[in-house]
Amino acid sequence: MVNIINKTHYNDLKEYYPLIEKYYLKTLKTLGLDDVYALSLIICGPLKIRKINREYRNIDKVTDVISFALLDDEEDAEYEDEIELGDIFINRDRVYSQASEYGHSVKREFVFLFVHGLLHLFGYDHMEKEDEKKMFAMQKKIIGDLK
Repeated sequence: MVNIINKTHYNDLKEYYPLIEKYYLKTLKTLGLDDVYALSLIICGPLKIRKINREYRNIDKVTDVISFALLDDEEDAEYEDEIELGDIFINRDRVYSQASEYGHSVKREFVFLFVHGLLHLFGYDHMEKEDEKKMFAMQKKIIGDLK
């Protein structure tokens, strides 16, 4: 289950919320996992994501997506019957600017950033070249030809 929290004054991404749930389930299926997880997707602005990036990553700049996994420890974070994965913060402004920059739809960029953040919650990263190849291949497999 994805709990979507909009911390901006805009509701323009709301039409894509059903796609977030769809691609959450597609990601689970692709990874061979059951739907026993809960996570929060927080849509925020550039000031909030910069503050988070500065406080938690010591990087004082705006970014597009940040994930905070709760399953890094040996003990899973459980919430009733679900396993709490963590939080994904997506910068609404970057959804729009990157969609324009990369020449694809806002819908695709929003879903892409969500899937990217979700894969981070499941332990994927792109710090090393080999890990990057695996993560990006998985993203492509999940997102496919979404326009």
